[in-house]
Amino acid sequence: MDPACSCELCELRGLFFESLKKEYADLICSGKVEKAFKQGETIIKEGTHIKDFVYLKSGLVKLYRRDDNGREQIISIAKPFDYVSLLSVFSTDRYNYSVTALEDSVTCNLNMDDIRTIIKQNGNLALNLLQKMSVLADTLILDSLEIRKKHLRGRVAFLLLRFANEIYFSNEFELPLSRKEMAEYVGMTTENVIRSLSEFRKDGILKIYGKTIQIVNMETLRSISEFG
Repeated sequence: MDPACSCELCELRGLFFESLKKEYADLICSGKVEKAFKQGETIIKEGTHIKDFVYLKSGLVKLYRRDDNGREQIISIAKPFDYVSLLSVFSTDRYNYSVTALEDSVTCNLNMDDIRTIIKQNGNLALNLLQKMSVLADTLILDSLEIRKKHLRGRVAFLLLRFANEIYFSNEFELPLSRKEMAEYVGMTTENVIRSLSEFRKDGILKIYGKTIQIVNMETLRSISEFG
């Protein structure tokens, strides 16, 4: 196989290349295109025709829809090794949501027609994709239910813990969302998010330096997330 198609440190390697015959792997490789996006750039626009199977190679993005009043409704935050197009690619010919880079990001785009051709002739690949879609659907459902059952402070704590433990793997990180985006994600008003963060800082749970968050008391924040 062409070394340029080795996809080192990339989940595409396990999903496609290791389980496909050479001619199919070559087909995927020949159509694979990497695209770089600056922070704030749109990667996928709601309503546009689906042409690619999109995988996030690096960076951080948000998936969202706009309601009838033009307000964003954040569906999820996707991190490296996530398939950011999976929610629509097999259900319709147009995207039902948008994707925007929260940080400088790189996507790996595969031709959707090629993917469909291979799926029709490869049951293992179809099962792998179904598994990925099921995991994504489960995550969205469980996160939504988890956020909904919490009070205001618990929702903010839940989101901060998500960034610390699952995205940045650090108690100190630069928050990629604005206060407004945080509110859209957890179903609160911007004012409530600002007030909760201010209370966490006054209580010595957080230190806040502009967009940088330092979690000082992780146990208390976990307790607020669980019981708040």
